[in-house]
Amino acid sequence: MTTMFPEDMSPRRKNRIFAVQFMYSWSINKNEDFIQIRDVVDAFIDSYFPKENDQYKFGKELAVGVVENIDIIDDLIKKHATHWSLDRIAIVDLAILRVAIYEMLFRDDVPPIVAMNEAIDIGKILSTEESGRFLNGVLDGIKKKLTRPLREVGK
Repeated sequence: MTTMFPEDMSPRRKNRIFAVQFMYSWSINKNEDFIQIRDVVDAFIDSYFPKENDQYKFGKELAVGVVENIDIIDDLIKKHATHWSLDRIAIVDLAILRVAIYEMLFRDDVPPIVAMNEAIDIGKILSTEESGRFLNGVLDGIKKKLTRPLREVGK
């Protein structure tokens, strides 16, 4: 089985794209009975990447973290996506925002600027060229409220 990612793509970007794909699927098929989200993420990986499961640890952590903090993340999106309700945002852009915001808020091993830049680049890959401006606008508003260093990992 060949992977759907280019050979030269970084492992972290592959993991972020995996997390975005999971969040896209989760958003469409959202089931409030997801009690064991880690099992759901593992099943998702096994269905798409059966021979590469161990390479997606970071992606699994992102997907699980987003779902576990979805209310906080979605509240921030509602605040910073001026004139946009969640149901008006393209599902892929919403998935990208959710993953990036999770990284910015909860992942001290990822500088917020890196999360933002990755989100914009992934938006250009998975969504439209124009989505980059939308993603940047929402994420920039959130970035301005952060109290941790923007270009360094947490300590």
